[in-house]
Amino acid sequence: MPFWVRHGVDPAGGVNTCIADDGAVISRDKFLWSQWRLVWLFSKLYRSVEPDEKWLHLARHVYDFTARTGWNEEAGGWNFRLAHDGRVMDGYESIYTDGLAIDGLVELARADSASADEVISRARKTADCMIERLKQPHDTLPHNPYPVPRGAKVHGIPMMFSFALWKLGRFLDDPRYLRAAQNQSDEIFNHFYRPDRDVLLERISDDNHEYPAPEGTTIVPGHVIEDMWFQIHIARHAGDTRRISEACRLVRRHLELGWDEEYGGIYLAIDADHRRDIAWDSADAKRWWPQGEALYALLLAWEHTEEPWCLTWYDKVHEYCFTHYPVPEHGEWYRNLTREGEPSSDVIVMPVKDPFHLPRNLIYSIDVLDRWNSAQPSG
Repeated sequence: MPFWVRHGVDPAGGVNTCIADDGAVISRDKFLWSQWRLVWLFSKLYRSVEPDEKWLHLARHVYDFTARTGWNEEAGGWNFRLAHDGRVMDGYESIYTDGLAIDGLVELARADSASADEVISRARKTADCMIERLKQPHDTLPHNPYPVPRGAKVHGIPMMFSFALWKLGRFLDDPRYLRAAQNQSDEIFNHFYRPDRDVLLERISDDNHEYPAPEGTTIVPGHVIEDMWFQIHIARHAGDTRRISEACRLVRRHLELGWDEEYGGIYLAIDADHRRDIAWDSADAKRWWPQGEALYALLLAWEHTEEPWCLTWYDKVHEYCFTHYPVPEHGEWYRNLTREGEPSSDVIVMPVKDPFHLPRNLIYSIDVLDRWNSAQPSG
């Protein structure tokens, strides 16, 4: 976090995330995708890790900037990109920004009781618009930066909104949001998971059959692994042990499918039929976020199953992560590596270096270990 406090905080508002691995600011444009993630992160740090007012101040710093001009009333959602002074540069272009906004707003409401009513009203407004929007076909939804092929549904939407709506519903104890979250969760297991292949596909057809290759045979192992720990949280709250077990198993399955046996690390994307023309940008890259998601998912799976494979895989992923990604002289991780594990400056999908996946997974990993330690017999 010192890297981000030192290099990223913009006095004019928000945090600069168009930033190089050495901390150099490339652009002061603010993608709200990243800004809402930072509202979540700073709020979570304050609430769960270090109750220092600086973290709450930073959460409010980002929230105040984002909320001032970020909402697009005509579209009923959050704008995609603002200039450093709050001018709208890209309007309502991504439904994912709305999901991240709900997540950040709920965590800020948890952390800052003084502003909770105002903050949670924004979360409700966002969620209510999303519940209506999610009734539309996926290929009609604003989906920057991942285009939805015509006639397709994409895994990212139920993945994102099952978790975001569940968090809001749990915070408010509101069955409407909890039901909406459960509907999205069921969509993942009932349709995107293909029992005959034992894989979770990134895209399926809008009638729940398989979509033509190569778009329809794409698997993004990191998405599946991240989603499965989302689903463990949701199922744990519901007391659904069967779904917890299935989610844990799918973490293992997609690690085995996605692991590069030659160079190590998790591929960004693979093809279910082993095609070489994988319909995902930079499929053989080793991005930091799938590896970090795997670290937490494996500890969480171990907490629920106590099966040896969880720790065997954890050691394997941990070894790859901590011998390849840290940049000690700057105090952060490389964002992208080549397949061979060499640092890469290529821009993949968006020109941002989000301070989100890594600290989130470390925070949640500490939670697992704290629970485990507290359960051990004294002495």
